[in-house]
Amino acid sequence: MKFLTGIVCIASIIGAGSVLADESRDNLKSEETAQMNTEKEAVSEKLLTDSRMEIAVISAYTAAGDMKNLESAIIQGLSDELTVNEVKEVLVQMYAYCGFPKSLNALNVLMDVAKAGNYREGSMGVTLESSARKIYIGDRKQIELTGSKVEGPLFDFAPAIDIFLKEHLFADIFSRGVLSDLDREVATIAALSAVDGLEPQLNAHINIGKRLGLSDADILKIRQTASKAKMSEFGIGEPNDAYAKYFTGRSYLKTINSNGVFTANVTFEPGGRNNWHIHHKGGQILIVTGGRGYYQEWGKDPVVLKKGDSVTVAPGVKHWHGAAPDSWFSHIAVEIPAEGSSNEWLEPVSDKDYSKLK
Repeated sequence: MKFLTGIVCIASIIGAGSVLADESRDNLKSEETAQMNTEKEAVSEKLLTDSRMEIAVISAYTAAGDMKNLESAIIQGLSDELTVNEVKEVLVQMYAYCGFPKSLNALNVLMDVAKAGNYREGSMGVTLESSARKIYIGDRKQIELTGSKVEGPLFDFAPAIDIFLKEHLFADIFSRGVLSDLDREVATIAALSAVDGLEPQLNAHINIGKRLGLSDADILKIRQTASKAKMSEFGIGEPNDAYAKYFTGRSYLKTINSNGVFTANVTFEPGGRNNWHIHHKGGQILIVTGGRGYYQEWGKDPVVLKKGDSVTVAPGVKHWHGAAPDSWFSHIAVEIPAEGSSNEWLEPVSDKDYSKLK
C-alpha cells in the first residue's frame, strides 16, 4: 500500500512538474509574442515619420482641392524636413489619383511658396529613357508592391488602362526616385482617404502599405489625418468647450445662425461622439456636411452617416451621434423651436459599445 501511495505521489509530482513546464513554456511564448509585437510597433513608428505625415497632409488637401490649407501644409513641410523636389514629386504623382486639374493647381501653389521662401531644393527626379521597356518596368514594380500579378476582367475589358497604369504610374512615376515606395504609398493612402467613394482603390493601397511595413495603427493615423481635408465648407469652428463634459473626444462648433432657429455646424474628431441625450419638445434635424459618422437611437441599431445624409430626431427620443473611429465628421444641427424645449444629457456611449461599430 505504501508502495502504491509512493507511486501516486511520484506521478503527482511528475504531473505537476509537467503542468508547470507547460505553463512556463506558455508564459515564455506569450512573452516572446509580446516582445515581437512591441518590436514590430517600434519599427512601424520609425516608418511613419513626421515627414511622411506631412506628405499625407499635403496629399489629402491636394485631393480635396483645398488650396488654402494646402499652402499652409506645404509651408509647414518645407520648413521642417521636406525639400521642394520631394513635395513636387508628391504633387506630380497626385495626377494619377485625383486628376490633372488638382495636380496642376497644387503645383502652382508649391511654385509660389518656393519662390517666396528660402527652402531646400533637394535632388531632382530622373526621367526614364524613351527607349526603356516601360511596360516591363511597370509590371515588375506593380508585382513588387502588390505581391502578385495584377490582372482581371476589367483590364481585359479596357486594356488601355492597364498600359497607362504600368507605363505611366508604376514605371514613369515610381521610377523617378526622390521618394521611396513607402513615401508614395503614404501619399496615395492619404489622397484616397480624402475623397469619398474610392474604397476599393483605398483598400488595395492599404494592403500595399502593410506589405511595406505600415501597421494598422499607422494606417488609422494616416486616414484620420487625411479625413480632416474633406470637412464642411462651413469650417471647423472653435473648440466646443462649453459642452465638452457631454462629449467623448474633441468637438468643434461653428454657429451659422443664432436668430430664431439656432443652426450650427458641429465637427467631431475621429472617435468623438456626444453622450446619449434627449431633446424634449423641440427635436432636432441633422444634415451631414462631411466625413463619416453614426446616429443611434436607444434600442435600435446604429446608422452610418455620410455627406448628404439627414436625420430628423423626434422629441423625447434618446440618441447619440458622432464620428467613426477613422474619420472626422461634420453635420449641421438645426434646433427645432418649441415652447418649453430643453436638452437632457445622459450617460456617455461606452467604449465597449462604440468599439463594435465599423
